[in-house]
Amino acid sequence: MVKAARLLLSSVTKVLVLADRIVIKQIVTSRNKVLVTLDHLERVSTFQEFVQIFSQFGNEMVEFAHLTGDRQNDLKDEKKKARMAAARAVLEKCTMMLLTASKTCLRHPDCESARINKDAVFHRMRCALEQVIEIVTESRSCGENKILPASIYDGIKDFKSGVECLRENLYALPLQSVSGQMEALVERTEDFTDSPYTSHEQRQAILGVCQLVRQDTEQLAHAWVEAQSAHAKEATEQVEVAILKTCQSISELRRELHKVAVGRASDLLKVHGEQLPLRALKAAGAEGNLEAVAEFSRTLTEQKEQLVETCRLLYHVSGSEPLEITCIHAEETFHVIGPQIISAVQTLALHPSSKIAKENLEVFCEAWESQLCDMALLLREINDIFEGRRGDKRPYLSLPRPGYIHICFVSLTICGCEQEQTSIAKLGLELRLLSSDVDTEVEKWEEQEHDVVRQSQSLASMAYNMHLFTRGEGLLKTTLDLFHQAEVRPLINPKGSRPLGHSSD
Repeated sequence: MVKAARLLLSSVTKVLVLADRIVIKQIVTSRNKVLVTLDHLERVSTFQEFVQIFSQFGNEMVEFAHLTGDRQNDLKDEKKKARMAAARAVLEKCTMMLLTASKTCLRHPDCESARINKDAVFHRMRCALEQVIEIVTESRSCGENKILPASIYDGIKDFKSGVECLRENLYALPLQSVSGQMEALVERTEDFTDSPYTSHEQRQAILGVCQLVRQDTEQLAHAWVEAQSAHAKEATEQVEVAILKTCQSISELRRELHKVAVGRASDLLKVHGEQLPLRALKAAGAEGNLEAVAEFSRTLTEQKEQLVETCRLLYHVSGSEPLEITCIHAEETFHVIGPQIISAVQTLALHPSSKIAKENLEVFCEAWESQLCDMALLLREINDIFEGRRGDKRPYLSLPRPGYIHICFVSLTICGCEQEQTSIAKLGLELRLLSSDVDTEVEKWEEQEHDVVRQSQSLASMAYNMHLFTRGEGLLKTTLDLFHQAEVRPLINPKGSRPLGHSSD
């Protein structure tokens, strides 16, 4: 019976391993299909060809999203789950960016800034696809063995653990080990003290606590040596007091660093919540004012650097590995999207009458604003962990939120069947693409106020707004809004007679 049980267990294990390999192969195959279509999209020369290939690309991305979403839910390692969520978020947002950036490049083929903008999107999508494969296959296909940099939080945790273990065994660690850990920890605080954005008062406070940590560690070392010299078998009272003081000062250092990082992030979110640089950039680009675009681009670049550094500081105090990964994702996102916004606004400034260039800029600005919202949620998570309020598990910050066109990854709650969800996601993509096609054709009309032009724009806008309503997104919030949109706003004949679609029309 024991032999039979072992054989059964072995057979079940083989089946599970085989099933896992099949899932991995499906994801890899799906990724390869997406990469091939991406290459075709990058080489298209006409808008008609782009529309055809992008429709295929959308279907493949929907399939890839379902496969990776299921895999993400099955992952047990929280770090891998966070990395997968970050990679899928990049693909989700970049799909829309790829649409508008490619359209802009096709509309203005000789514009260098449009080409730079498009190339950056394609590059980021390929990196995200590669990251997904690295996670599911547990490999480093590009030779990049990404190891998270040591955070101050981890250093503090390891240091306290080493100090407290002296209570149980005075001979557990060599003296040099604890002193070395302390010096390495103090050295990492230079990310805070060397920052040009850290105030003089904050810098002095951090340095003061670091000095206190050194003093308490030295006193601990002295008491430790005395206890060992006396051949003590357990921690003496002097050692116990020194341990308590050292742990207290190291906890004070964590509190001070947390206060600085979270305080700076909160201040930045308040300032950036007004979106003044983005508004100024949009206005300057629409006016074709290249000098103003250059000036406000410098302002945005400075804000980007502040946000990137703040994400780095939050990484040090985040308190958990999944949140550390989310901090790195936020840092990379700000670092990439900042220059993309600038290249998009440069294109608009060179072609101020281009609706496609304007739409493209809007998409990148929305991605920036979305990342600011993610940063606010991240801040709340970090505070919760610091204060010991973990509560119910929240969804990963990089998953889709209302207010975005989630072509591939949105959870369609109006349907319970996965096949129906896939169909609706594909229809949403096609609808968005057709709306873009309408906008492109409309730009060719010399008389922009012509009735046909206005009606086609209204119909396209109405259809897409209704689609967003079915997903709980967009400007329409209630059923009454939906009926009002259908009966009054977009379908009214410009000459003021009956709505289009009336039985006698």
